[in-house]
Amino acid sequence: MDLEQVKRLDRAHLFQNYGRQELCFERGEREFLYDLEGRRYIDMVAGIAVNSLGYAHPAVTRTIKEQAERLVHVSNLYLVREQAEAAAAIASVCPQPLSSVLFVNSGAEANEAALKLAVKHTGRSRIISTRNSFHGRTAAALSATGQKKYQSGFEPLLSGAMDLVDYGSVEQLKDAVTKDTAAVILEPIQGEGGVIPAGSEFFRTARDLCDERGALLICDEVQTGLCRTGRFFGFQHYGVVPDIMSLAKALGNGYPIGAIVTSEDIAATFVPGSHGTTFGGNPLGTAVAKTVVETMRDERLDALAAEKGGRWMEQLDAIASRSGGRIKAVRGHGLMIGLEMGEDAKKLQALALREGILVNVCAGSVVRLIPPLILGESSMKAFNDVLESFLS
Repeated sequence: MDLEQVKRLDRAHLFQNYGRQELCFERGEREFLYDLEGRRYIDMVAGIAVNSLGYAHPAVTRTIKEQAERLVHVSNLYLVREQAEAAAAIASVCPQPLSSVLFVNSGAEANEAALKLAVKHTGRSRIISTRNSFHGRTAAALSATGQKKYQSGFEPLLSGAMDLVDYGSVEQLKDAVTKDTAAVILEPIQGEGGVIPAGSEFFRTARDLCDERGALLICDEVQTGLCRTGRFFGFQHYGVVPDIMSLAKALGNGYPIGAIVTSEDIAATFVPGSHGTTFGGNPLGTAVAKTVVETMRDERLDALAAEKGGRWMEQLDAIASRSGGRIKAVRGHGLMIGLEMGEDAKKLQALALREGILVNVCAGSVVRLIPPLILGESSMKAFNDVLESFLS
């Protein structure tokens, strides 16, 4: 099937709710994707921070094959060995007291579960989120998303329990957290909002306020978690530990899976019937998650991302200093990097595509670089060369 045939089928039978580029890929290997005609692309998007181990990683591929031959799905009515093993692997890389895991199918579901857990555990009615945030598209997660463009048209389904503060505003946060606050939900770095780090003071203030006033701190690690930022979890940059953490994206390296992680005490709030999912924690997904986490842990991909990303950001800063202000900022941690470029962002994206490099633009003006963590030096140089050519 060629590209034109795929496009015809897409228009005939699929919802047209994605602004798709006219590209279709047949296979991938490491940080490379190959289209239907065999052209190779360097992928700086990684399925939106999903394929952190790259494409066709041998350990992941082997796990999928071997597990699919044994058992793909069994109900949560029974004990699931692979689920227990994956939870233990996750707990092994988490700071205490984060040790109890609930598996779901996506990041939005993870945040939905985290919000439900916080409300049930505290018996309180208000949630604090931040403007410009993104937490997912299910009802409660969408309600906590501080961007009107994602909520437009869905107002009847949105919760009125959310209070928004400016991301990074310590003073607004101090005023917002009250005796009615069940939780504060924060991204360590706003991803869809433009690759914006929070800063230590903001996170530490959130942790202190939650402790003082009996609220829970939820860290949305869907995009930042699992070595992306140069630490296993984004909150580790700020010297705090949340009460609940949500994970997804990189957890399955492409297989759909999400999770929340919390303390044993908070986890006990969910008793049989409190929350559940048919597919969450299925043997295939959790076998993959175990392999992903163990590979990241054993190969120290957090340190690799920190070293590689730090060096790349130095190179990008040097290019920015010669750009005459066209690159307004270079920001991020590890291999989650944003180039603030205004209207040039989309133009650079188009040039990069012509040169065989896939990049993403978020918040309308930020070139977001979230490649596989195994990205090679030659691929980094290829992007730098295209960037310099664009600016010349």
